[in-house]
Amino acid sequence: MQQWFADHMLVSYILILAFTIYIFNAVFRPGRLPILKEVLVYLLMAIGCCVLLVLQVDKLPIIQCMGIAVIMMLLLRLRQLYDKRRNRRSDAGNASGTDASGRP
Repeated sequence: MQQWFADHMLVSYILILAFTIYIFNAVFRPGRLPILKEVLVYLLMAIGCCVLLVLQVDKLPIIQCMGIAVIMMLLLRLRQLYDKRRNRRSDAGNASGTDASGRP
């Protein structure tokens, strides 16, 4: 797989850029930025991805590591949604006159 990514550099660059943008937006996003600053951030991100592409072509598993990071972030997001849904259900049960143990 590493050789395939080295042979298809455009696909590798697009994957690295997409993973980087997702990780930035999910973890490091400071909120809404003015449009010029936002363009500058994404431009610098695109330039930085060129460095990661060189490392990927030089046989370091950049894409695989970023893919694992994205999968872990998605699992965390799913867990947060599950906990939020479960808490909403338990709050609805408490509002109907029962306590946390299920007794009235």
